[in-house]
Amino acid sequence: MKNRVTELLEIKYPIFQGAMAWIADADLAGAVSNAGGLGIIAGGNAPKEVVVEQIRKVKKITDKPFAVNIMLLSPFAEDIVDAVIEEGVKVITTGAGNPTKHMPRFKAAGIKVIPVVPSVAIAKKMERIGADAVVFEGMEAGGHVGKTTTMAGLPQIVDALEIPVIGAGGVGDGRGMAAAFMLGAEGVQVGTRFVVAKETNVHQNYKDKVIKARDIDTVISSVHFGHPVRALKNKLTREFEKAEIAALRVENPDLEIFEELGKGALRAAVVDGDMDNGSVMSGQIAGLIHKEETVSEIVEDIYAGFQATLKTAQRFED
Repeated sequence: MKNRVTELLEIKYPIFQGAMAWIADADLAGAVSNAGGLGIIAGGNAPKEVVVEQIRKVKKITDKPFAVNIMLLSPFAEDIVDAVIEEGVKVITTGAGNPTKHMPRFKAAGIKVIPVVPSVAIAKKMERIGADAVVFEGMEAGGHVGKTTTMAGLPQIVDALEIPVIGAGGVGDGRGMAAAFMLGAEGVQVGTRFVVAKETNVHQNYKDKVIKARDIDTVISSVHFGHPVRALKNKLTREFEKAEIAALRVENPDLEIFEELGKGALRAAVVDGDMDNGSVMSGQIAGLIHKEETVSEIVEDIYAGFQATLKTAQRFED
């Protein structure tokens, strides 16, 4: 497939793998890139030496393009910016902050910059400062989410920009990819389905919980306080719900409880397999996932489903 995204990044399929903290490591990113998509290493809150180790590891796994996601609110963000430049990374995505001050260095290093954006206003600003493309992620996604759905937000972002837009949130198969393209996207970002890939280094309990999930099994916590997060329902999400209800009943609530509840919760789920007290981040498409597959099988299935859906649409047109 050839379009502006595949040509910009020199990849076979316009399918990005989501930058999931504690999950999107060199093994997963390398497998996705080898399968023809864009694998992405999640910088998260990791220090420079950890990210450099992952960058060097992915280069041993694949000779295809890959990206690093830089969380700009991370205490190590400046170090990660240095790392991607020093290690010759050619593509980055950014989140949780404004990359403006770093753009001259990125551009001087020949790096393609693709920010994740939550709104038209921010998307237009990213285009003005020289972004090569943007990812718009709707609230159907897992992890930290905004308030706009993919269906409503994606076409508005597309209409506002000249640069390519990658759609994310609610994409779990070829039908989701086709829907995003019908809304104007030129690529998609997939997170939750890659969580259960055989190459993904997450605890088996996490994978099993996603595979067993139904369509109604995700919930957004911290809607009114802190940073909203979509995850599968468990004891932790119920504790968040109780804390929110209690906080809404008082004039000056103690918000530290939300920080305490969330501290280390993602690691507990991903590494330790704690499905009660861990944050089992997952998108709403979890109900579409029924088995563990290789990354290659996932990428090929998404693209084949995309083509089949387009052919069906053409028959209706005829």
